[in-house]
Amino acid sequence: MSTKKRNWKPQTALVHGGTLRSQYGETAEAMYLTQGYVYETAQAAEARFKGEEPGFIYSRYANPTVDMFEKRMCALEGAEDARATASGMAAVSAALLCSVKAGDHIVAARALFGSCRWVVETLAPRYGIQATLIDGTDIANWEKAVRPNTKLFFLESPTNPTLEVVDIAAVAKLANSIGARVIVDNVFATPLQQKPLQLGAHIVVYSATKHIDGQGRCLGGVILSDKKWIDENLHDYFRHTGPSLSPFNAWTLLKGLETLPLRVRQQTESAGKIADFLAGRPEIARLIHPGRADHPQADVVKKQMSGGSTLICLDVKGGKQAAFAFQNALDIVLISNNLGDAKSLITHPATTTHKNLSDEARAELGIGPGTLRLSVGLEDTDDLLTDIEEALKAAK
Repeated sequence: MSTKKRNWKPQTALVHGGTLRSQYGETAEAMYLTQGYVYETAQAAEARFKGEEPGFIYSRYANPTVDMFEKRMCALEGAEDARATASGMAAVSAALLCSVKAGDHIVAARALFGSCRWVVETLAPRYGIQATLIDGTDIANWEKAVRPNTKLFFLESPTNPTLEVVDIAAVAKLANSIGARVIVDNVFATPLQQKPLQLGAHIVVYSATKHIDGQGRCLGGVILSDKKWIDENLHDYFRHTGPSLSPFNAWTLLKGLETLPLRVRQQTESAGKIADFLAGRPEIARLIHPGRADHPQADVVKKQMSGGSTLICLDVKGGKQAAFAFQNALDIVLISNNLGDAKSLITHPATTTHKNLSDEARAELGIGPGTLRLSVGLEDTDDLLTDIEEALKAAK
């Protein structure tokens, strides 16, 4: 595959970027379902293990199909290097834990997916890594939380599920001033609508399970950064702990990337129309969508995001009972804890994704008994609006 064109637009890079072809010249990417590789001679094996000869050694370290997925993600993200993982949480855990050691300190925005928060708040301290959770929407909170041993900042933006937006450039500037690194979980924005590395972040992680696959088929994750950081921090951790992505899932994700711009554009446009509709409904106590002017961090959204979001956060009046009635009355929209799918999905965070948090912790995050997270799919927008309107009547 020619690599001459390096200024491809995302739509082109996501079809052609990183493609490797075998001697058969296949059109679709080949799926290399192999554990190991054969060497012509013992000397060749030695040279490859020494790094003196290019090539693959073992699919826990690297695989041709996985390599194509990593290179295509690098082309989209503008990153020097990447490692693909078995799930989004494998990517988050690896990126965090390979960056710190006992005695180090992490500052994290408290608005995190439940499992991400568990890694920071519960797992890391078991290994002597201190952590402070803050309201990440105010840069002053990041400044106050810094200690002499702070090595890492971690955030989601937009956040799960309340769609808060953190000023990535401001956090990165602070991190650089103290010699710390910034990890951004960019799942909700997608790599099409926000570029954390361009904003100054050092490491970006994705659950590729979400928009990148986008069709409910497989799990996957990816970590992207500069080659030096990956070589010095992630490489050995990844090689020896084995959170690698399977070749089959990598192939599935490659096919998902081909249609990512089409899907995200349609989902975002549809989500904007649905958010505008919900904002005017008397059954809704609160509506948050990054595409609207009334978003709490609208100025930051405008500065760092090129689009709105495929997701909507809403609070139904009447608490849990009304929220459940609304969900149960939906016909097209499915109840699920996933997001970024071709199918529209709705989640009640307090009883699913964030159920392990205390009532106080959920209240701090703005997650109430009536809070719902709506992930807008590819269905006809008018059909979705009709479905939602009828379900709201049932919620009364």
